[in-house]
Amino acid sequence: MPLMNSNRRFKNMQPFRLPQDLHIHTTYSQYDGSVVPEQSAELIARVRHAEIIGISDHFEHFADSLYDNYVHDLRALGLWVGTEVDGAGSVDFASSLHFDYYIYHCYDRDADYRAVEKLLATGSPVIIAHPNALDTNLNRVPGQCLVELNNRYVWRCDWMRFYGPHRQRFRFVINSDAHQPLWLGQSVARRAAAELGVQEVSITDL
Repeated sequence: MPLMNSNRRFKNMQPFRLPQDLHIHTTYSQYDGSVVPEQSAELIARVRHAEIIGISDHFEHFADSLYDNYVHDLRALGLWVGTEVDGAGSVDFASSLHFDYYIYHCYDRDADYRAVEKLLATGSPVIIAHPNALDTNLNRVPGQCLVELNNRYVWRCDWMRFYGPHRQRFRFVINSDAHQPLWLGQSVARRAAAELGVQEVSITDL
């Protein structure tokens, strides 16, 4: 009898949702070999794994001719419209178009640190993407930026040593960096955030 009652409770359970996920790729990242054909914006909107969902496809993959379609498709699905910009070379073009936020590859190069200022000047939030994977020197990143704890990469470092000294200087977001449906999770990044004592900031509060 207890087992039957338990099954009845499970039947009425709603899917767990993460608070937020802003770093997700879709088939608009058309030259990224990690993105599977099933990783459509429609599927992500249907799964609705987070309360706030943002798509941040690689800017260099759609900017030339697909920007209008990209924005239209994401808005129609109720998703936030972001993009991932790979270093300083694409910042001028990316900052000339409107995005709700930017995910930025800040390599350890003078030009990339300078380019952050151009993105910040747009008024949209700038999220420093997986800095531990790019050897970003967080001491050189403006404090107005958000720093990402990225589920795909955070485990590749001693997160207490890498992020710990910067906990008071930055606000943090937690993202999946999903390129396929089975990556839509944040378990390792959320463990890192808990150990760091980091409280995630919501994009709706910026």
